[in-house]
Amino acid sequence: MNTTRATRADLDGSNPGEAGAVRNSRATRKETTMTTQTRPLRSRRTEWFAVRRELSARSRWTLGIGSFMLPVLVWCVLSYVPFVWHPQMLIDSPGSVDYFQPGMRIDKATFNDELATARAKHAALPTGVPANPVYLPAPHEVLRAFYTAFTTPPASRDGPWLHESLWHSIQVIFWGFVISSALGVPLGIVCGTYSALARLQEPFIEFFRYLPAPAFGALMVAILGIYDGPKIAIIVIGTFFQQVLIVANTTRKLDYALFEAAMTLGTKKLKLLTHVVVPGILPDLYRDQRILLGWAWTYLIVAELVGTSSGITWYITQQARYEHFDNVYAAIMMIGIIGLGTDLVLAFIGRKLFPWDRTLKA
Repeated sequence: MNTTRATRADLDGSNPGEAGAVRNSRATRKETTMTTQTRPLRSRRTEWFAVRRELSARSRWTLGIGSFMLPVLVWCVLSYVPFVWHPQMLIDSPGSVDYFQPGMRIDKATFNDELATARAKHAALPTGVPANPVYLPAPHEVLRAFYTAFTTPPASRDGPWLHESLWHSIQVIFWGFVISSALGVPLGIVCGTYSALARLQEPFIEFFRYLPAPAFGALMVAILGIYDGPKIAIIVIGTFFQQVLIVANTTRKLDYALFEAAMTLGTKKLKLLTHVVVPGILPDLYRDQRILLGWAWTYLIVAELVGTSSGITWYITQQARYEHFDNVYAAIMMIGIIGLGTDLVLAFIGRKLFPWDRTLKA
């Protein structure tokens, strides 16, 4: 009991030295708690702006989602906030203006002129609401188009569904890229390994890669017909020459000490390629193929315009002809979703195949 009273007395100020120490200890704990609470935010900011520092999984997901949300936010502002842009008026009632029709989109300047004229004549005034051009549908309209494109039958009896058009386009991309890789990867490895072969091949390839692939459309139709042959050929032409140069450059980056060690051990030239070069460049080659596959997708629309229109290009052009731009946006975004999804799957496979390669973790 006496000890308890003494301790309380000390804390109440009977012993100023010990009481001050206790107060300082409490203040230190409070400051430490506040610092701990603010440390994650500060460390995250430091992590985001650190030079070439690997981000945490949470930061990667946050920034990745933000890269999509920012454009969508701008799109929503342009679509739903009336005083932001909206350069046209959607007519509700034409009033006394003869050529106005309900549902018509008119530039604001024209609408204001007709409104002033009708007001001066004391005639019926036209009415309308601010609107964006028909080529910029609102996000909810595009989402609705996503749903109806897969659930509503095509307007024409012989017209393909959206998923049928997408599947046809995927086949064109697949075969074009497979043929390009089957030819371009071996040639690129050989050119990157042997300087004489590189000097023999690369000047012509450098010249040819500046020629636009669509310029060969008419020639490919004459040679391969009007169906899928010329479309696949355009994909091959658009990716093959770039592929040779990129793979050759990747091969040249392989450490020459590996060649010296293999040749010292008596490795023959063919085994030098199969046992040293290919295993040495495989992670970088895999990453190059991911990039080049995205390159092949960029040639798709032009390729499918060659000969008879087909695939997703046919769907887009048909919808644009009737000003169904919500369907156009849905189809374009579907291409992006398929491409991004494919790249994410390939990146996941690459991390499993080459766990030692840090560049594939991005």
